[in-house]
Amino acid sequence: MKLPFLIGGAVGYVLGARAGRERYETIVRIGRRVVGSQTVQSTAGVLQARIDALSQQARSLVAARLGAGTGPMAGPSSNGYHR
Repeated sequence: MKLPFLIGGAVGYVLGARAGRERYETIVRIGRRVVGSQTVQSTAGVLQARIDALSQQARSLVAARLGAGTGPMAGPSSNGYHR
């Protein structure tokens, strides 16, 4: 009784693993095709340029706020130490 059950389990495992690998390969193939498409590449380039511009604006804003010296942390404190 155990032997047919074990053989059936082994056959099921092998067939399932093979089907799983084939499905995985299909998904990878489709993913590579999508990532390599001109539309996706163009969109990624536009998004990257926008992100670069926004990050530069953020850096400039932070530098302006930190370098202005007008905030509550500007100048030495009453005890002579920097805050």
